Amino acid sequence: MIEHQIDIPTADGAMNSFVVHPEEGGPFPVLLFYMDAPGKREELHDMARRFAAVGYFVVLPNLYYRRTRDFWLKERTEPAMAVMFEHMASLDAKTTECDTRALLRYVDSQREADGRRIGAVGYCMSGPIVMWAATQFADRLACIASIHGANMATDRPDSPHLMPPKIRCESYFACAEIDKWAPPADVQKLQAALQAAGTPHRLEWYPAVEHGFVFPQRAAYNREAAERHWERLFALFDRTLRR
Repeated sequence: MIEHQIDIPTADGAMNSFVVHPEEGGPFPVLLFYMDAPGKREELHDMARRFAAVGYFVVLPNLYYRRTRDFWLKERTEPAMAVMFEHMASLDAKTTECDTRALLRYVDSQREADGRRIGAVGYCMSGPIVMWAATQFADRLACIASIHGANMATDRPDSPHLMPPKIRCESYFACAEIDKWAPPADVQKLQAALQAAGTPHRLEWYPAVEHGFVFPQRAAYNREAAERHWERLFALFDRTLRR
């Protein structure tokens, strides 16, 4: 596979990103990989490589680039978590539009990337981000996936659970049964909104697992549930980006 560490120019600065894709057989369908709150790190690079290994052009940006180029949560101490939450709070629908526009401009310029076939996956804090991106660029995204997305129903006017009427693409939501960042009441609001809007979707509960169950280096990692999430994502992307 081919890997690059690059800076993607945005209206707010240089967004350092990890790009990986197969060496031969392109142009490839594109996956925009939106990181979780602990930050861009090798664990996520490995996950991006797994997508690329089955034939995708994957772009994993550091969404915290406006504040730092190299933050990732190495230890779950109170000071480190406080910094993480400050970084996380700096992101919203407006930054999502800025960053996604830059990502789309970048993939459109790459001969190995097929800009007509684009999907997005977001983990944790990026569950809302993929929903915002799907509303802002409805003509570009063929599918989105939110994996144990956090803050999916809030009191803000841009709350993710208010987005379904504007989402045209197919979406998938993986919800951990034990998740303080996405309690059942919030997920129920999201599901009701998806059903009311008639948005093509699948919302699936992962029983007896905690937030972060997909990450191999996290204490909450659950191999069986993580592999199910991979199976679901590969099926979604194959259905919407290859056929």
